[in-house]
Amino acid sequence: MKLLLQRVSRAEVLVGGGRVAGIGAGLLVFLGIEKGDDALLAEEAAQKVAGLRIFEDEAGKMNRAVGEVGGSLLVVSQFTLAADLSRGRRPGFERALPPAEAEPLYEHFATAAAMLGLPVEKGIFGAQMDVSLVNAGPATFWLDLAPAARR
Repeated sequence: MKLLLQRVSRAEVLVGGGRVAGIGAGLLVFLGIEKGDDALLAEEAAQKVAGLRIFEDEAGKMNRAVGEVGGSLLVVSQFTLAADLSRGRRPGFERALPPAEAEPLYEHFATAAAMLGLPVEKGIFGAQMDVSLVNAGPATFWLDLAPAARR
């Protein structure tokens, strides 16, 4: 499971020109689900995201988690995070979990994050989305969680 986290002051998702989701301050979470990922890993990822101390405290140090600053999550599925760019010039997506299997894990991640007390908005799985954001910092973080079988 690969996650690209962007600390944002605001972010939104449009589908077909209409707004389907948006947040103010918080984290935009691009979520890539790979073969071998499971519900337990989705829960582990949600806990990790919820606990990351990547927001500034009163001293200007990254010492607060998203929930501590009243932030929200905007979760967007992005299978391209599973791309293999090591060969040639065209990405390979063999590592990406097929959509029918990935969507339940995407939903499970969002539900797990909400159960941790975080406000969660979501893009539309599998849709062609326009995602806009204002990256606060800028601050962008890469989280690559391997399933137990690959650890």
